[in-house]
Amino acid sequence: MLDLVMENSVRSQGYNLIAGIDEAGRGPLAGPVVAACVVIPVDFKINGSGLEEVRDSKKLSALKRQTLAEKIRKRFSGIGLGICDHVLIDRINILEAAFLAMKKAIGALRPKPDYLLVDGHLAIPNLSLPQKPVTGGDGWVFSIAAASIVAKVERDRIMSEWDEKYPLYGFKRHKGYGTKNHLVSLKEHGPCPIHRRSFSPIKEMIRPKR
Repeated sequence: MLDLVMENSVRSQGYNLIAGIDEAGRGPLAGPVVAACVVIPVDFKINGSGLEEVRDSKKLSALKRQTLAEKIRKRFSGIGLGICDHVLIDRINILEAAFLAMKKAIGALRPKPDYLLVDGHLAIPNLSLPQKPVTGGDGWVFSIAAASIVAKVERDRIMSEWDEKYPLYGFKRHKGYGTKNHLVSLKEHGPCPIHRRSFSPIKEMIRPKR
């Protein structure tokens, strides 16, 4: 079970509204990047909350992620989501789009958190809120792990909807990641409108032949 050591350490410095933030969808060849920001209340305790199984979303089954995401949404009122689509990713690059999605997630919160725990080794640029990047945070910081689950479930939902519109690519199964089946579909059918034109091998497919 994860703990609240990091959150409590920050709270001991005088901050009250501590939020974890993470994103899902940097690596896929299609679809959006989605960020979630989850504020942990001062009186929250993990034991007895029903959220003892919260951990890095990548270590959970799809069904367990869905179940935990629903519990997280019921337990915490401070949850913000931010989305940047494939068009914006191609325009500003995936790292900048991920940061922008995080800023959108923060902007969706009322009230805003006092302090952010950010998954990864990079701070969110041009942000006035105090923050701390935490490498591998989704594996050991509860608030970041909770955010990783909410972000992943929301992105999976979006990709399942795209699957209905573009059924030839299997988005419901692989969520846009570059699996063998996805690459075979790309080679057979070419990219569809939600494929990221700035990512390989899509950019090579659409490059004009000389």
